[in-house]
Amino acid sequence: MKNKHYRDIPGCPVEVALDLIGGRWKGVVLHHLLENDYLRFNELHRRLPGISQRLLTKQLRDLEESGLVSRTVYAEVPPRVEYRLTEEGLTLRPVIAMLAHWGEARIARQK
Repeated sequence: MKNKHYRDIPGCPVEVALDLIGGRWKGVVLHHLLENDYLRFNELHRRLPGISQRLLTKQLRDLEESGLVSRTVYAEVPPRVEYRLTEEGLTLRPVIAMLAHWGEARIARQK
């Protein structure tokens, strides 16, 4: 997926957005990274009950390959790995905020 260009692919722009951030967990990962400067893997895993370590790793790799998340590995024992949003990832702030707002309103309507 690295450097995937959508210019030559016909389709709806929503398809592009969902290709990059769609699925059950990517948006939630982005939401937590927007609330924090960075998060370590285990911190993210604790904030996402129900996701396996394997799936979280895959979601983070996908987000990293798409240029939305950066991964920094520190040469320490034990190794420390931090995830943060890239400049491109930070442009998703209004999108994630609107999704959160819509989700809160939906929950309120169902009460």
